Amino acid sequence: MPYLFTSESVSEGHPDKIADQISDAIVDHFIAFDPQSKVACETLVTTGQVVLAGEVNSKTYLDLPGIAREVINKIGYNKSEYMFDGSSCGILSSIHEQSSDINQGVDRQKKEDQGAGDQGMMFGYATNETENYMPLALDLAHRILIELAAIRKDGKLMTYLRPDAKSQVTIEYSDDNKPSRIDTIVVSTQHDEFELPKNGSPAAKQTAQKAMQARIKDDIVNIVIPRVKKKLKASTKKLFDQGINYHVNPTGNFVIGGPHGDAGLTGRKIIVDTYGGKGAHGGGAFSGKDPSKVDRSAAYATRHIAKNLVAAGVCDEVLVQVSYAIGVAEPTNIYVNTYGTAHVGLNDSQIANKIKSIFPMRPYDIETRLKLRKPIYSETASYGHMGRIPEKKERTFVDGSGKTKTIKFETFTWEKLDKVKEVKKAFNLK
Repeated sequence: MPYLFTSESVSEGHPDKIADQISDAIVDHFIAFDPQSKVACETLVTTGQVVLAGEVNSKTYLDLPGIAREVINKIGYNKSEYMFDGSSCGILSSIHEQSSDINQGVDRQKKEDQGAGDQGMMFGYATNETENYMPLALDLAHRILIELAAIRKDGKLMTYLRPDAKSQVTIEYSDDNKPSRIDTIVVSTQHDEFELPKNGSPAAKQTAQKAMQARIKDDIVNIVIPRVKKKLKASTKKLFDQGINYHVNPTGNFVIGGPHGDAGLTGRKIIVDTYGGKGAHGGGAFSGKDPSKVDRSAAYATRHIAKNLVAAGVCDEVLVQVSYAIGVAEPTNIYVNTYGTAHVGLNDSQIANKIKSIFPMRPYDIETRLKLRKPIYSETASYGHMGRIPEKKERTFVDGSGKTKTIKFETFTWEKLDKVKEVKKAFNLK
């Protein structure tokens, strides 16, 4: 029987994503000046306020409020009418030193023996239904908001846009689990009150709201969606038929948004950050954590494994799980589920055993292999941590004393298909 599957995304101006971006900017600045920094930073944003909390062990000093303000202004919260403005919001910092009990379980005399920063299980997933080996519904949901943000920042079209937005895409799958069409697209975007009521009556307010809603829906369908389609391969473009159900700003009005409309917290969008509900999630958030926290680093490592397995042709779809005990270097398990799509004549347990030699999974091995002790994390904090394009970049950071440091780094290293040849050799694939 055909079935429907839905995934959502949220924009960089969504309150939870503002919190993620602030937390990851703080991680980046600590790592830039002290690569061995241990950071666990949580952020709360609400009307006119930012609260920073967490634990840090580092040799550097930073202007944390200044970092937060820079992030907020860059996102686009720079007007007083938003009731949340990077230049004027209050910022409370309550960050203290990391517990020595935790730190003694991580640091070792030999770096290779570094223990996991926490217990827990992490999952990686990949599917061949898209070019970036991500689930299609989530990939499209991200793309819609990326285009919406680009239009907002360009300032030439849809000039009423404000930073907060959400999207949702529902895909219809065929009996053989292949995407057959897009059933529903939902977009809610914050906007200026660009159509004012003629008087103070409820009827006049409703008329103005309906006019704004109609204009925004028309722009989403005729400006945003064509820009998204233009960047897709032909087979995916065909899924956009005339029968798509569009729900655009379905409440009718979205002027009040961002942290003024809803408080935001670090780590509340873990499904948006990963696979949109496909595969599985171990429950641990990513943002605000340095790579000694396996919630983050091992989730990246399992994605790296999953993507290279599918790209090598071992299977069409795969879920990889790894788990750790705090302070222990070796994982407690590695599990593989190919959902019956394997092409190598081995069961999932045998596949799991083979990948252990290709992808060492001790925390130090992961940090080294994926180059995670670099200030790469701000890049991950909106529009997903997975399915992104690796890029070489250079960025200048400023510490609390005004000292600058320029660092070259590579983003999204876990998305590289650099192990495909090894995987093919291990599984006797051509």
